[in-house]
Amino acid sequence: MAKGKAKFKNPQKPKVKSKPTDFFIRMTANEWIEVAKKQSPPKMLFSEFWHEHELCILFSDTNLGKTILGVQIADSIASGKAITGFIMEATESKVLYLDLELSAKQFELRYSDNYSGHYRFSENLERIEINPEHIPDGDVSEKINQDMEDEIISSEAKIIVVDNITWLRSNNETAKDALPLMKHLKQLKHKYGLSILALAHTPKRDLTRPITGNDLAGSRMLMNFCDSSFAIGGSNQDSGKRYLKQVKARATSIVYGFDNVIVCDLHKEINFLGFTYIIEEPEGLHLKTIKDNDIEVRNNLIIDKFESKIDQTQIAEDLNVSRQTVHNVLKKKGLK
Repeated sequence: MAKGKAKFKNPQKPKVKSKPTDFFIRMTANEWIEVAKKQSPPKMLFSEFWHEHELCILFSDTNLGKTILGVQIADSIASGKAITGFIMEATESKVLYLDLELSAKQFELRYSDNYSGHYRFSENLERIEINPEHIPDGDVSEKINQDMEDEIISSEAKIIVVDNITWLRSNNETAKDALPLMKHLKQLKHKYGLSILALAHTPKRDLTRPITGNDLAGSRMLMNFCDSSFAIGGSNQDSGKRYLKQVKARATSIVYGFDNVIVCDLHKEINFLGFTYIIEEPEGLHLKTIKDNDIEVRNNLIIDKFESKIDQTQIAEDLNVSRQTVHNVLKKKGLK
């Protein structure tokens, strides 16, 4: 090498292997496929709506039968017998139903012929309700979350129904409160290999619109963290009819969407209150219709109430419309 000439160095830095962490598991894509091949495909627990090892959310407005359907699904899985018109691929399994809605007497009435001739559930179905003698002062959500895990361990159940998640957090309508709730349920699911069906309420919704994930209270965080979700809608055709609609799915495609919901009759067969499959048809047939003059009357009522200093949330509840509808009407009139 001639004098005075600089010696060029290789600009390439030596490769340094990154240090593995406890939080992540790193493998090649092909290695992940090999791991997955050893796992059985998830079985349907309630047709395409809910599969094994999923955290699924069932939501609806009040008085549409969330608890009724939740118990019916739990009974189906516990007994190993599918609900007529639906698919249940799993064998009979232990089910733990966390009932934070009904008292024992209310539960008995639903599953008896006026307190006699009681329905006989599978012994695989265990029900939990809050012990009134041990309710702590203040927010009970932390106590419920803690003791729920203990009950899961003790029961050895792999199928869990939570009715409903409002009790697990003081306010799950905000992202701040919904996120810890969903993280907790996801942790339980992975830690114990669970399939979880969580029941949830919706705020008042516009019955002229199709059901979407936005109708779920705390929707963004709840929808982001759940594996699947479906909803119960009330039919405008008949007050006794309900329809079931898929809102989110990962283990399957959306089979029961706007063009094809499952319509059911809600009635009591001697000693069992439940959903009975009727037909599959478009959701639009069951939505409320509004004529132009009805819309004008409704909009004028919204404006009158707003000018009377009534809160937008209260207006929506009074007129049975969504808060977004109230907001849109007022914005159009420049009253926002």
